[in-house]
Amino acid sequence: MPVARVNGITLGYDDYGSGDPVVLVTGTGAPGRIWRTHQVPALKAAGHRVVTVDNRGVPPSDLCPGGFTLDDMAADVAGLIEHLELGPCRVVGFSLGAIIVQELLLARPGLVRQAVLMASCGRTDAFVAAMTAAEIELCDSGTVLPPRFGAYLQAVSNLSPRTLSDEEQIRDWLDVFEMSAVDRAGVRGQLSLQVIPNRLPAYRDIDCPCLVIGFADDLIIRPRLTREVAEAIPGALHLEIPGCGHYGYLERPREVNAAIIEFFGRG
Repeated sequence: MPVARVNGITLGYDDYGSGDPVVLVTGTGAPGRIWRTHQVPALKAAGHRVVTVDNRGVPPSDLCPGGFTLDDMAADVAGLIEHLELGPCRVVGFSLGAIIVQELLLARPGLVRQAVLMASCGRTDAFVAAMTAAEIELCDSGTVLPPRFGAYLQAVSNLSPRTLSDEEQIRDWLDVFEMSAVDRAGVRGQLSLQVIPNRLPAYRDIDCPCLVIGFADDLIIRPRLTREVAEAIPGALHLEIPGCGHYGYLERPREVNAAIIEFFGRG
């Protein structure tokens, strides 16, 4: 895996294909390779060069145990775009990655041509605050969840009732979650960044074509929070995809990929 020295840290990334570049920024604790199964092949087939990022806190990127901010993470993406001479390019963010992209759009608007924001929010509500506090407390306690229990929690939290009710699919998902358990201690710095002040007023200054995608059964970032982001960004398009939870881009990849590619075709 290549690495780049940007924004004072080492940042891991992968680079696929050729054509108009798209940078994919993932969520809390997830490595960039999570995009490989569905989004990378679809975007390559549509004629795009695809760059995936390992956010700071996720190896091989620096862990930065001294702490960091959303501004730092937005600057990391900006630095990688400049390092690879991609800008202005298209950027896709999921969950925390979408929040990072939103801050990038404000700080460095000239680097982004179009943006897709999935399962995003512009403020922290009571549930997200409580969830994050619980995750931080668990992380700081040093407790390690048994892999099967961790897989069960992942499934209940991130998948739709439709997937949970499909016996073949849920077995596959549970196996994946069990084999790819995230070391929460390694992403401790990212956890606190899930709690943000109300940024919706600031998003009115975003001057970039945006597609905001919510997932109808998302229990973590409920669809109304994602809808608020679309309403705050001038001219943003909004799409809510049914039958999927927080991991909608992995549960319903055909629908998500088709929406992204169709949107990119407009610009």
